[in-house]
Amino acid sequence: MERIAISRFKATCLAVLERVHQSGQTLLITKRGKPIAQVLPPPKTELVNESRYGCMEGKIEFLGDITEPLPSSDWNVLK
Repeated sequence: MERIAISRFKATCLAVLERVHQSGQTLLITKRGKPIAQVLPPPKTELVNESRYGCMEGKIEFLGDITEPLPSSDWNVLK
């Protein structure tokens, strides 16, 4: 397990987090030599669809005709 001082972590946070992500190794952040936090890599998950396009397919249900205008009694603006 790699150790890093909090001051160095603060100065290089984004690069250190990317290194943890790429290497999969845990990082221990220390303050005056004592551990104060631990950075873990994310759990490995299988992505079914990496694209955001179409990721919500099959999750929406239409209740009624979406092209028909609402009756004026349903408009709160007119009250």
